[in-house]
Amino acid sequence: MNFMEIAHARQSCRKYDAARTVEPEKLAAVLEAGRLAPSACNSQPYHFTVCQGEFAKAVADNVTGMGLNAFGKDVPVMIVISEGEYSPSAALASKRKGNDYRSIDIGIAASYLTAEAEAQGLATCILGWFDDKAVREICHLDRPIRLIITLGYAAEGDVHRTKKRKSTEELVTFLG
Repeated sequence: MNFMEIAHARQSCRKYDAARTVEPEKLAAVLEAGRLAPSACNSQPYHFTVCQGEFAKAVADNVTGMGLNAFGKDVPVMIVISEGEYSPSAALASKRKGNDYRSIDIGIAASYLTAEAEAQGLATCILGWFDDKAVREICHLDRPIRLIITLGYAAEGDVHRTKKRKSTEELVTFLG
């Protein structure tokens, strides 16, 4: 798949095949893509905690609520992305410019992870709804969790939805 094929195909999966596990080599490829993602001053101010088996189930119990993310119970892998330390140069730039580079970098890493997952034939969903305190306890983390990425195979019948996006004219302004 080239990148535009990945961009058109990738969607948030809402129905996983609970019987299929993710092969170690595919998981390694997804994590390597996240490792290679660009970040401010190459500081990579994040950490990936890979939860499988009972750990994935425990995390899944803490990403649902108010009717959200019920599909989590069938997800074989949860990648918990927690905040890490800035490098000294990125910390200085963040303070000086008032820009939260960590959040930007975490978003970029999540994009790389999910794009590679699509290239590997895997399904993902980026979750922002979770119980931070409970998931930190499960994962033995002392830093804030920013995102959780579900990873697995889409269940049969998980239909590819038409993307609803703004037009290029709404999103792009050309100057000069």
